[in-house]
Amino acid sequence: MEGLDGIVRMDYKRLPKKKVFFKLGIILAVMTVIYFLISIYFTNHFYYNTVINGVDVSYKTYDEVIPIIAEYIDQYQLEIVDRDGYTEKITGNDIGLFLNKKSSIYQIQYMQKPYFWIISYIKDCRYFVGDLFLYDEEALSSRVDALICLNKEVIEPKSVSFEYSNGFYQAIKEVYGNKINRDLLNQVIIRSILNGERTLDIDANNCYENPKYTLHSDKTKETEDKLNKFVKSKVIYRFGSKNEIIDYKLIREWLRVNRNLDIIIDEQEIHNYLKELAKKYNTIGIKRNFKTSTGKIVEVSGGLYGWKIDLFREKEILLEEIQSGKVIEREPTYAQRAFSREDNDIGNTYVEINITKQHLWFYKDGELVTEGPIVTGNASRGFDTDLGTYMLNYKITDATLRGQGYESKVKYWMPFYGNIGIHDARWRHSFGGKIYKQNGSHGCVNAPTYLARALYEEIEPGMPIICYEEEK
Repeated sequence: MEGLDGIVRMDYKRLPKKKVFFKLGIILAVMTVIYFLISIYFTNHFYYNTVINGVDVSYKTYDEVIPIIAEYIDQYQLEIVDRDGYTEKITGNDIGLFLNKKSSIYQIQYMQKPYFWIISYIKDCRYFVGDLFLYDEEALSSRVDALICLNKEVIEPKSVSFEYSNGFYQAIKEVYGNKINRDLLNQVIIRSILNGERTLDIDANNCYENPKYTLHSDKTKETEDKLNKFVKSKVIYRFGSKNEIIDYKLIREWLRVNRNLDIIIDEQEIHNYLKELAKKYNTIGIKRNFKTSTGKIVEVSGGLYGWKIDLFREKEILLEEIQSGKVIEREPTYAQRAFSREDNDIGNTYVEINITKQHLWFYKDGELVTEGPIVTGNASRGFDTDLGTYMLNYKITDATLRGQGYESKVKYWMPFYGNIGIHDARWRHSFGGKIYKQNGSHGCVNAPTYLARALYEEIEPGMPIICYEEEK
């Protein structure tokens, strides 16, 4: 380049750049040639890192592979490691293992394109030829059956369990045991042999039957929490001045945990408990010592009056309360209630019917409201008024009573036992005495109109009615 002074000068900045490109071109050309030559090499050789059914055949020619694999089979043995670390071996000779010379191994050479050989230096090239190895199935089955791990005393796997101690439930560690799934083990052994694997950890390959739930299972924690919630529940039944308590002592006896760690509350045990409670506190039909208006003490049994626990409904409610984890105080659910929960469940409001004296008294809150003579069932014809303690079912006016051979209209109707009840009897002109023995009713209690009216105006459904006889 010519400067201002006329002297030609060189451009030193351009000259080195041309040399760099020239050198790079040469290097690239050399590398291309080398890559091409290596590609030619791999036209009849396997890639680097090529493993076929466990046999390393890297850089081997296709013709060299078969003898190498045959030698591998002659020396082959599979080491089996059980859960306890004990090892035993199955050799190729044990099962008649041999090479299938008609296998499809040659297809692999078509899968490895010579110009892609560099891939093998990045990742392993592992292949499995399903028909490469053959074996004697009976020999293998016999050898598997003879494995020590299959002939130990079997310890069954067991999921976590739960134990109540010191006021709460704790999960007890699972048991893994040593029970092996024989069919699965056989499949895994065959797969390992065909893959050319040398070691088989049968625990790592899930050949053991393991517990479904362990200490680390989410369901374990969930079940443990629920159990501890349930035993915190407390139900206090009130029976007047008496209490019955259901707490952890009873509840934990009713709890079961199934194989899926679901909590089962034993409903039959709860039903049995409530039945015992009913035997203790139900009063329908029990014998009662009743002090009569004449001052005598008579024993009255039978009838429909009294307390009766609703077993079915109470069981359903109790099941819910056990699962609530709360402290609850209440009465049990009753199918029928009486007036008092003390020893005398009749209380001081009742109708007293003395069959012997043919007389009726009605007391309300301990005060005599009305009394008078009556006529009860005809004893001579077997229509005796039933003895026992009953309660008024309902009351209506202007009723028509019908039965076999009779129809009677009454003003006041107060039934207490089916079709048996107290009513006015305007057709009668006298009451009391011995009338009932020959000219009694069909079982009802006939009363004078004034008495029936006075009783009707004060009595309410559920009030007790006591029918008794005095000893003569």
